[in-house]
Amino acid sequence: MHPEFEAVIGLEVHCQLATESKIFCSCRARVPAEQSVGEMAVNLNTCPVCAGHPGTLPVLNQKVVEYAIQAGLATHSKINLKNRFARKNYFYPDLPKGYQISQFELPICENGWLNIETDAGQRRIQIQRIHMEEDAGKNVHMAGFSLVNLNRAGVPLIEIVSGPDMKTSEEAGAYLRALYAVVTYLGICDGNLQEGNFRCDANVSVMPKGSTRFGTRAEIKNVNSFRFVEKAIDYEIARQIEVVRSGGRVIQETRTYDSDKDITISMRSKEEAQDYRYFTEPDLIPLEIDEAWVQKIASNLPELPEQKKTRLISDLGLSPYDAGVLTGTKSLAEFFDRVVQILGGSALAKPAANWVTGEVSRLINEAGIEIHQSKIRPEHIADLVRLVHDQVLSSTGAKQVLALVWTSGDAVQVIVDREGLKQVSDVGALDPVIQKVIENNPKQAAEFRAGKDKLLGFFVGQVMKETGGKANPGLLGELVKKKLLG
Repeated sequence: MHPEFEAVIGLEVHCQLATESKIFCSCRARVPAEQSVGEMAVNLNTCPVCAGHPGTLPVLNQKVVEYAIQAGLATHSKINLKNRFARKNYFYPDLPKGYQISQFELPICENGWLNIETDAGQRRIQIQRIHMEEDAGKNVHMAGFSLVNLNRAGVPLIEIVSGPDMKTSEEAGAYLRALYAVVTYLGICDGNLQEGNFRCDANVSVMPKGSTRFGTRAEIKNVNSFRFVEKAIDYEIARQIEVVRSGGRVIQETRTYDSDKDITISMRSKEEAQDYRYFTEPDLIPLEIDEAWVQKIASNLPELPEQKKTRLISDLGLSPYDAGVLTGTKSLAEFFDRVVQILGGSALAKPAANWVTGEVSRLINEAGIEIHQSKIRPEHIADLVRLVHDQVLSSTGAKQVLALVWTSGDAVQVIVDREGLKQVSDVGALDPVIQKVIENNPKQAAEFRAGKDKLLGFFVGQVMKETGGKANPGLLGELVKKKLLG
């Protein structure tokens, strides 16, 4: 960031809801797995309603409303008991009706917020609105022509619109991850970024530092990766600063992000509300929500990320950082809770957290998968923690075991026995090894006896090397010292 400028960032997140059927018809919202391969899957989940045939009428899916209310409650938003749908008119090949049924003046949720954590500390990001709408179809671009698949047309979405509160790509990434955690904890979104279940439009502008007048914004459309959103925002900030510093003028436009080249590219001029010619949807009556229903939904909300994080800190004594990592995704949080349950409570929670936030997270991040997609199970980590605590395994041996669990999924004790990784704590077995190391290093032994205490680590390391890392390091230091001074 140039020292003379600051950025203003707002995010519009499209969250595909995990309902069985579409928002305004009874077509399945997902292609069944057994039918998801091949040409037969194309346009499989369609009917006259979602294909936009003249004379068809939409019927609202109640589950969509319930999921939208859950999202609003979880983001501290006001639930509007009276709201209505609107037609958003635009023409594009994947929009068969020529308009999208959305919400405009009266959305279902308004005025919420979400806390985020960055290296600079905690910040509160405002959520201006959450509204329900239908997804469009999908264009498939071929060499010289395009095809349209309407399976996605009519799949329910909520659009979550933040305030222009973020100043850096780090804050934008933290907000997205926090929001992703909320909707996946609720179970209202599958959270599959690759399939576009959770995607983001980023509005970015720059202005002179200290100014209160926002610059002209550009919208980066449909980015479906946290890392790519951050990279696209960084590029766009730098691009706009360069335009302004060179005497140019930033134009309001829609851009797309090319991840291969790490640049944003102009697509079209940015539309305003008047360009969409919004008007009230005539085929859907205004929606009136019963307050008692909202209260019932609120009483059945699951434990959410912030609540779970607070619990891990207060009940298990974990650091805010560890608790934040462990609650970053629903699957990792559930995995850790199960580990603690197997271990019987909080006594070994800290070493368990170290394993999950350390080696386990490293492995799943490198593989680009969620913990439930790996062969590692909570029982594996609980067994490792116990064996290290009981000094049956060294930390080095435990890492070797975990690497083998990752590839095979075998039980920890099976691997320990098969690979001979049990830690050596038998003084009788260690004594001749220590004696051999001292005899092979007479110069260092003499220097230690002359007062060079730091050489103790050298001898411990040599014994560990001789035993293949199996010697008990807690016992070894004292045995080596006694032998050297003996």
